[in-house]
Amino acid sequence: MRIVILTAIAMMAFAANSVLARLALASGTIDAAGYTGLRLAAGAVLLFAIIAITQRASTIPRIAGSWSGAAALFAYAIAFSIAYLMLGAGMGALILFASVQMSMLGWAVLKGDRPQLLEWVGIAIAVASLAYLVSPGLSAPHPIGALLMVASGASWAAYSMIGRGSTSPLADTAGNFIRCLPAAIVLIMIGLFTMAPSAEGMLYAVLSGAIASGLGYAVWYLALPNLTRITASTVQLTVPAIAAAGGILFLSEPITMRFGIASIGILGGVALALFIAERRKR
Repeated sequence: MRIVILTAIAMMAFAANSVLARLALASGTIDAAGYTGLRLAAGAVLLFAIIAITQRASTIPRIAGSWSGAAALFAYAIAFSIAYLMLGAGMGALILFASVQMSMLGWAVLKGDRPQLLEWVGIAIAVASLAYLVSPGLSAPHPIGALLMVASGASWAAYSMIGRGSTSPLADTAGNFIRCLPAAIVLIMIGLFTMAPSAEGMLYAVLSGAIASGLGYAVWYLALPNLTRITASTVQLTVPAIAAAGGILFLSEPITMRFGIASIGILGGVALALFIAERRKR
């Protein structure tokens, strides 16, 4: 039961990132640069505090991570924020999730993994559904926003692959956030010069960085060792749905027929590919 609760909290935190970004950026309470800077800075502060508290007081907190990981994290965060100037919470989360999963599947193929026929079927369904989602039409997402969110997802996939095999994921995450601090400060300064953020906008950014990102990642890493790869991947299928529900509740965002059909195709196709891949490896 403890693992179920921790996993559910982590998924709600991940979805909250999309809702908070849309709440802040769609209302014009803060610009994308300032939002990204505050989010990264708040995440760095909280994660450092967690590391300092959980390690012995007599030792200097061990900050790990890498510059390549920090670069991928920064690319994800800035593309994510700019994309949410143009996309709804649910739509953005769906494109982000699809991009992350398909980027990781594509990388596995390039590294020599040989999917079975049903895996290719799942991947093809997911790709075709994403193409349908972003194809021109009255209910299609903004093309630049969709492209930026795809880039954000690919950056997050790169971040995940850089950190694969980490023995101290929390320390690595804290180190990557802290390495982003100089760039975060620059973004905050740019945001202050281009648009004076409101207290509401800054609050959303801090909540996203400290709670939805910092604590969300910490909780996820507590649950992750107790989950199989297929379970860990499958539970993340819930994030776009939770984000869409948050968009309806807090932003009055409509759910279109296109979004519903594409969601079923993308999430179903990825789930099929992950399930068959896990069975094959076993």
